[in-house]
Amino acid sequence: MFTGLIEDIGSVRRVERSGRDSRFVFTTTIPLADVQPGDSIAVNGACLTVTEIDGASFAALASSETLERTALGERRAGDHVHLERALRLGDRLGGHLVQGHVDGVGTLAKQEQDARAWHLWFRLPVSLLGEVVEKGSIAVDGVSLTVNAVETDRVRLTIVPFTAEKTTLTRMAVGTRVNIETDVLGKYVARQLALKGADGSLSGLLQRYGYLPSEDA
Repeated sequence: MFTGLIEDIGSVRRVERSGRDSRFVFTTTIPLADVQPGDSIAVNGACLTVTEIDGASFAALASSETLERTALGERRAGDHVHLERALRLGDRLGGHLVQGHVDGVGTLAKQEQDARAWHLWFRLPVSLLGEVVEKGSIAVDGVSLTVNAVETDRVRLTIVPFTAEKTTLTRMAVGTRVNIETDVLGKYVARQLALKGADGSLSGLLQRYGYLPSEDA
């Protein structure tokens, strides 16, 4: 579990392909003295397991499942990535609960800047839009952000100067693909409503399984 508060902008040192999987080596300024092989670190919001540590670098394996569901497979040596160590029990939760389980890949569609902030529009897969609400939380490449608006096929987010300094979000070019994780609470609510029936009611669920006659009968 993570908070969505980025600890470091690290870099990809090396990428090694192995069949359908990839082994990444990352460099970071995060102190790795208390990190052990087997620990979790979120890389652009995707939870990866540390396999090796060498000074200021660590290695992690991204499986074919991870590469298919995220944009990590597009990262190359020299690219910058957001890094965050796993949350410890008792730590302060400054962002929101981020699982590190990427739900899909979005695309930066538009960006504007005013005197106080940057405004970014990300186009999302249709399957994720139902899990996003205005003023709710979303993780973009692992960064915890507040949704300012939900539009037909995209969301609008505001990046304040502090977040701009600590992340790469405002340096992205339009068309850049990013990892998206919707709020875990929203996912559970959407799932429960789907189980209850199309109208979101208990009667809809009972009708589906034949315990009540349908309105069309």
